Amino acid sequence: EDPSLERHFKGHRDVVTSVDFSLNKKQLASGSMDSCLMIWSMRPQMRAYRFVGHKDAVMCVQFSPSGHLVASGSRDKTVRLWVPSVKGESTVFKAHTATVRSVHFSSDGQSLVTASDDKTVKVWTVHRQKFLFSLSQHINWVRCARFSPDGRLIVSASDDKTVKLWDKTSRECIHSFCEHGGFVNHVDFHPSGTCIAAAGTDNTVKVWDVRMNRLLQHYQGNAVVNSLSFHPSGNYLVTASNDSTLKILDLLEGRLLYTLHGHQGPATCVAFSRAGDLFASGGSDEQVMVWKTNFDAADYGDVLKTQKSGTSVDGTHHTLVEMDCGLHLKKTKTQDSGRNHVQREEETSLANTLEHIMGQLDVLTQTVSILEQRLTLTEDKLKECLENQQKIIQNKTS
Repeated sequence: EDPSLERHFKGHRDVVTSVDFSLNKKQLASGSMDSCLMIWSMRPQMRAYRFVGHKDAVMCVQFSPSGHLVASGSRDKTVRLWVPSVKGESTVFKAHTATVRSVHFSSDGQSLVTASDDKTVKVWTVHRQKFLFSLSQHINWVRCARFSPDGRLIVSASDDKTVKLWDKTSRECIHSFCEHGGFVNHVDFHPSGTCIAAAGTDNTVKVWDVRMNRLLQHYQGNAVVNSLSFHPSGNYLVTASNDSTLKILDLLEGRLLYTLHGHQGPATCVAFSRAGDLFASGGSDEQVMVWKTNFDAADYGDVLKTQKSGTSVDGTHHTLVEMDCGLHLKKTKTQDSGRNHVQREEETSLANTLEHIMGQLDVLTQTVSILEQRLTLTEDKLKECLENQQKIIQNKTS
């Protein structure tokens, strides 16, 4: 079955810049040049929340892994963390000196990486809301930065036409990919963490292996590619382009699978849901669209490690490095739909339990963060006491 348009959200008053699903798919966040952040409910007849706080265009939004927070970056040079509820409270992070174009949580939800027109990539702790360090080797605006799934690497894409790979611990740039012929708009890690995909103004999408630092795939389009998102199975990639289309690429076959027309004017952003059954897109037509994926990953090549041929940059055929995408669940097509139903119910209850655990973890982290703050205060007080004591002793001896 082909992907199909499922929902249509109207409410933004300017270009939609960014979209992201919450873990449970109950909510969808979007950012826009209208300076607002919207949280749409995926349940029918539920009203959307409009969060106002940024003083200028919102360039990027992302839900935390647990779904209890939303981060946004803006042209007002700040990053905000929102609680996606009726009140819409938020806290502000300030350290960038220009537009913030990208926000991304690490998979444990503890860190945030941001990218800015001030040419830096910055890393923050989420719960202490503290700026940790900057990565500054780009020589032009940085459009996008992402953590690897294991949180050890960071990848960044810039208008200096490079994609840089960083080691989070040593804070060093391990490699620069310089094959793009234009600005690099977007970059992300494959779910396995072994590859990255980057989209550029040279109308291409390039996929690199980050272990060998070599180009695996190259897709040539006929319009600027603004955004991309990997399907959680790791087998597909969806892109959003200036020619108003969304394209679904089959990474195993190394070919274009679908071209979707929905937006009037450039498609600016796109993202798969955490389960991969939906994807959302935003455009300069001020609309947010939600699509049903429909193609069932399990029906396509079950054996991921089969070597497929794809077309390389020079048009010749070459063998792709096996995309080892971790676990690949093969759904058995049984006539016995009853069993499938039970299986589905079990999956749902498991998902709910996981969601509950994530919520509990969030509460714990918040508590720890409060304790840490208290501890810091106590340490400061203690230091003060000791200093005072020293002074008293010095005064006595002098």
